[in-house]
Amino acid sequence: MSENTVTAALRRMGYTKEQMTAHGFRTSASSLLNESGKWNPDAIERALAHMVSGEIRRIYNQSAYWAERVAMAQWWSDYLDELREGGNR
Repeated sequence: MSENTVTAALRRMGYTKEQMTAHGFRTSASSLLNESGKWNPDAIERALAHMVSGEIRRIYNQSAYWAERVAMAQWWSDYLDELREGGNR
């Protein structure tokens, strides 16, 4: 999903650019995943699709940290579910 799609959805929901941006979700995820201490920082960067150095490495290393990224995505999903249900992990 593009950043513009997420931004448009936020604006339709009534959030101003001062309240929330699409990139703000990535910032929050990066901060909380890193602060949890559960995940390799490189796996977090790959999950957020941040670029790795070296064009050849980037092209051929699409599955770097795959198992950890899958576990991290499940943890993140569970974390968001807990927040929605009123938890404060």
